[in-house]
Amino acid sequence: MKKYKPTSAGRRDGSVIEYKKKLTSTKSNPLKSLTKGKKSTGGRNSQGRTTNLYRGNGNKRTYRQVDFKYEKRDVPARVETIEYDPYRSGFIALVLYKDGERRYILAPQNLAPHDEIITSETAKVKVGNRLPLRAISVGTFVYNVEIKPGAGAKLARSAGNYAEVVAQDGAYTLLRMPSTEIRKVLSSAWASVGAVSNEEYRLVDIGKAGRARHMGLRPKTRGSAKNAVDHPHGGGEGRAPRGHRRARTKQGRPVGKGQKTRSPRKYSNVFIVERRKPGRLMGGKR
Repeated sequence: MKKYKPTSAGRRDGSVIEYKKKLTSTKSNPLKSLTKGKKSTGGRNSQGRTTNLYRGNGNKRTYRQVDFKYEKRDVPARVETIEYDPYRSGFIALVLYKDGERRYILAPQNLAPHDEIITSETAKVKVGNRLPLRAISVGTFVYNVEIKPGAGAKLARSAGNYAEVVAQDGAYTLLRMPSTEIRKVLSSAWASVGAVSNEEYRLVDIGKAGRARHMGLRPKTRGSAKNAVDHPHGGGEGRAPRGHRRARTKQGRPVGKGQKTRSPRKYSNVFIVERRKPGRLMGGKR
């Protein structure tokens, strides 16, 4: 991490990740055949109405097509570069398969150029390798975990995240998720060994409003500062209390303050062995 000197009020608490020490190249030159354009929605739906608040503008970005399905089985690959991806918090790696094809994958920690990885049922439990959960021993950290076999990685994909294999139970593997929740996943689902790269990402302090605008984040207005027609917390004469026992979103759903927001009838509740622990126990910023 690099912290700025307080040369101005905006610079006082800002910090950045030292990409030069972590990436093969800091220039924005991804492999062209694995990129495509992606239009920014600005938080608006197909009718042009705002459905996600406080989004818009920001720098133009090129989308990298990252392989989350890992369909090339039993073909060894060599890591060529570790690169920055503006659409995700972790770094990505360009790998060259033995048959000559190149693909982008989500890079784990400690993966370096010239390392060899493979997706195989008989692969070694080594950082970067990918194999079924049933073949991974208890206590191993995994990322890019599938929920349904063959559907592609869905779990533990954010910077620094990993899931820990805590038990093998018949047709299911028990994983401790980044949220501290313990859940069952089919043992036939695939996962990559290791933890996602760029673990310092959660320590970054944006520092000033202008930097947030470059990221496509617009200023947020407190609900209590709005009119009653625009937010459940709004309205009232002067600085009024919210008028509800629990905090709510603009749509009236419960939010924050340790409230349970999960639907009691959610289809995946049957796979949860132990619910997540709230607050500091989750390891978040508090």
